[in-house]
Amino acid sequence: MKSALFTIIAGIPNCMIIKHDISLKPLNSFGIEANAKTFSSFTTVEELEEILSELPGASPIILGGGSNILITGDLDRPVLKNEVSGMNRTSEDEDYAVVKVGAGENWHGFVNYCIENGLGGVENLSLIPGNIGASPMQNIGAYGVEIKDVFDHLNAFHIYDKKMVRFNVSDCHFGYRESVFKKQYKDHFSIIDVSFRLRKKPVFNISYGAIQQELETQGVKELSIRAISDAIISIRQSKLPDPKKIGNAGSFFKNPEISASAFSALKDQFAGIVGYPLENGNVKLAAGWLIESCGWKGYRRGDAGCHEKQALVLVNYGQAKGKDIFGLSEDILQSVYKKFSVMLEREVNLL
Repeated sequence: MKSALFTIIAGIPNCMIIKHDISLKPLNSFGIEANAKTFSSFTTVEELEEILSELPGASPIILGGGSNILITGDLDRPVLKNEVSGMNRTSEDEDYAVVKVGAGENWHGFVNYCIENGLGGVENLSLIPGNIGASPMQNIGAYGVEIKDVFDHLNAFHIYDKKMVRFNVSDCHFGYRESVFKKQYKDHFSIIDVSFRLRKKPVFNISYGAIQQELETQGVKELSIRAISDAIISIRQSKLPDPKKIGNAGSFFKNPEISASAFSALKDQFAGIVGYPLENGNVKLAAGWLIESCGWKGYRRGDAGCHEKQALVLVNYGQAKGKDIFGLSEDILQSVYKKFSVMLEREVNLL
């Protein structure tokens, strides 16, 4: 790796530094070795503005926790790491409290803050990797809960207009692992903070997946948001690899949605196919089942592989390059389509 070169930006508290030729390996959960031609970090809007003023005309990549990206090569565009911190209540009434969180805060750290303060709504999203800023971008979800269920609003900085913009829930166009930030406004905004509306009197959601079974296994007699969080952490740790030990970005593919008639036709051909009816009349297929049925679960090609316990998760066993992971994902997509006539979609963001 080339030795880093530095540019000092005068006038910014703590003397912000723009670095050159920086390894991104420790900054992405896949552990992919790739270099950023230009790199810096910011903790405030003012620092972000100052950095952008030193990079006129640039289209930066805003990096958060690096847990939902696949870097397929060295990056020529400037990489700016969002490290905006802070976590505090901004308003509350008898039933709800609104908590404002900096985009650079760790997601699970926020979940723990809510549990410790008796605020319900995000306990089902325990142990999801990444930072706060990515949560509305992806509309992250797990075990019957999505960000849109607890979202109040967010503040984001427009990279090109150089101004702050507030987004309410209707502005975000939340969908299944989707929001306006992933397509229409992709690379236009840096999310600065997100405010969540949380219940002071929690409503427990344990009907999804194996939560209830895990609670029974743990001998839980009295439900609480802590008990639910602990159960979900146990379930996730039993199925998903720890990125600190095996590089991965969690679920690599989305669960595809098809019509009820298409599902019925597939059911006639593949009796064991797994699908979940949706309110709109369609059916959501279990992508993991489709991938496993094509023989990919546990498959390894060099250091790129499909995890042995969860076919939705692609992994880097050490020295895989981004293009190796991408190539494997492409082969999986094509094999699933060939067998089921269903085209999967990647959940991770490609860089």
